[in-house]
Amino acid sequence: MRLSPDGKRLAVAGNAGRFRTGEVRVFAVDSGREVVPPLKGHTFVVRMVAFSPDGQRLATGGTDRTVKIWDLTTGQEILTLKGHTAMITSLHFVSEGRRLMSADMNGTVRVWDATPLPE
Repeated sequence: MRLSPDGKRLAVAGNAGRFRTGEVRVFAVDSGREVVPPLKGHTFVVRMVAFSPDGQRLATGGTDRTVKIWDLTTGQEILTLKGHTAMITSLHFVSEGRRLMSADMNGTVRVWDATPLPE
């Protein structure tokens, strides 16, 4: 669970209750309503979430060893980053959101380009 930098949105991951394995939900703090459809794409439980500094993107990672970046305006997945060999244990945007750092259970740390490819 993570609060956006402006404190207006809350990203929640898990696999209990109304959450399905591999999905993340983003809620408006003031109303409790979902602001985008559930973010679905991970094949196993999502353990980590991180908002970009501007709050427009969300990084997710978990037991499937992938990191995904989502556009929170559209709810669309914009990047999938592969290369970890164990569960993701930490995510953090750096360089004003241009880069994303991730760490896994084996202690591997990766720094990714967090900007989507031009269309």
